[in-house]
Amino acid sequence: MAKILLVDDANFLRTALTSILKKKNHEIVGEAENGKEAVRLYQELTMPVMNGIEAMKKIIELDSKASVIMCSAMEQQKVVFEAIELGAKDFIVKPFDDNRVHDTFERVIYST
Repeated sequence: MAKILLVDDANFLRTALTSILKKKNHEIVGEAENGKEAVRLYQELTMPVMNGIEAMKKIIELDSKASVIMCSAMEQQKVVFEAIELGAKDFIVKPFDDNRVHDTFERVIYST
């Protein structure tokens, strides 16, 4: 089973994602509210606070096999393209749709 680290600055969104994913028996191993926390939790490193794109790049540098799924608001299309270009496996647009979240995690987890 894949281990999932959820990262979002909004606690209610992390809680919503946790609920959606746990319904399908996914293992949530941790939650982070910023890039610094995400990287620290990913490999116990201390780094300055960074945004999602910077954190994703650092995580992929640390582990090129990491499967990163980015989340952002719909109006940030530039972020979507940048994330995919830099190595994100997929992107989920906020607000979340339960089926889209589940399908995205299933596709990424089982295609790697």
